[in-house]
Amino acid sequence: MTRLLLTVPEAAEALAISRSKLYQLIAAGAVTSLRIDGSRRIPVCALTDYITRLATKEDAA
Repeated sequence: MTRLLLTVPEAAEALAISRSKLYQLIAAGAVTSLRIDGSRRIPVCALTDYITRLATKEDAA
């Protein structure tokens, strides 16, 4: 089964950015995250949505 949620370190690695940068993106609302009990998880679709928005901005520029 394909994983639907990633930990912050896993999501940061997938985006090739630091954990602190990912936390900044989460705080800014650029990347959606979920809290399950005390753990923060990033939906895989939130990463693809973020990448799509970045690519759209690049194409518009």
